[in-house]
Amino acid sequence: MPWYDYLAYFFAGAFLTNSIPHFVQGACGNKFQSPFASPPGKGESSAMVNVLWGWCNLVIGAGLVRYFFPPLPPPLGLCIAAALGALVLAVLHANHFGKVRTNAPHP
Repeated sequence: MPWYDYLAYFFAGAFLTNSIPHFVQGACGNKFQSPFASPPGKGESSAMVNVLWGWCNLVIGAGLVRYFFPPLPPPLGLCIAAALGALVLAVLHANHFGKVRTNAPHP
């Protein structure tokens, strides 16, 4: 398996994980941090911006999986790469948003 397949799955896991908080918070009508806020990643963006940002991340992650999709079942290495991408981004989000968000989400 070429090295770039593992890299693609790593980023697919990261994009798919990033789509979850943005899409869910936006769909619930809550403001949430995004790269489009001021300051980026610390200020809050509207629910609509977060729904669209979450959806874009979902499409990119799914596109990477689809484009690099191996025959079923996927090799264990690719599953591990996707899981590591998801874990790395989830840990980074937990660390960052744990510091930025001091109150419960608000509509």
